Amino acid sequence: MIDTDENPEEQVAIAAAKDGELRLHDPAVRASAVGVRLFDPDFVEVGASGRRWTYEEMVAALPTLHGGADSPHIEASGMRGVLLAPDLVHLTYESVIAGRRARRSSLWRKGEGDSGWRLYYHQGTPVPEG
Repeated sequence: MIDTDENPEEQVAIAAAKDGELRLHDPAVRASAVGVRLFDPDFVEVGASGRRWTYEEMVAALPTLHGGADSPHIEASGMRGVLLAPDLVHLTYESVIAGRRARRSSLWRKGEGDSGWRLYYHQGTPVPEG
């Protein structure tokens, strides 16, 4: 883990990952090519349901999943980021979708050239009621 208190470049990396994560919660982004570009080609997700998603599956389903135009809004809170390496940020936060809470963990990887930060891995773990 890299201490970000002293390095503005590291703070910028974490801010870029947080921005990307929150953009993926926007229905307009989820239904557009912009949303697709936010995923790393090697993307994998283990959803709160336990389902494993590949890049191809996620890109095909993205507009219809939670947070899409006709589905419940995604509320995120407590988002924190840590720079693990110069090109890798780990985000954690809690989400609420239609009253269901989950703890979320994402890895954002900086691409080569102009590709910017992309979601490489995401996992959601349900929070039991009570």
